[in-house]
Amino acid sequence: MEATQTEGLDDLPPSAKLVFKVLEYNGPLTQKGIVQESMLSARTVRYALERLEGIDVVDEDVYFADARQNLYKLTEPAQEFTADESEASCTAD
Repeated sequence: MEATQTEGLDDLPPSAKLVFKVLEYNGPLTQKGIVQESMLSARTVRYALERLEGIDVVDEDVYFADARQNLYKLTEPAQEFTADESEASCTAD
């Protein structure tokens, strides 16, 4: 399943990859939080989240502090993918 996720992430537009990285570094955020952190437009963030949800990398939950908003977070397999990627990129000097 990880192979399909890596292929899916590689095929995404740069804005979706940026949203993925924002969620990776900052943890669960609302759409408004992602817009503020990424400095992308709200429409671009919505599109990126749709693409990320389409490959099952992002989950959408209810934001209990304000039920009008949703909370977006990386799925468990996506978190494992990022851990594997960071281990692979470490090199000894």
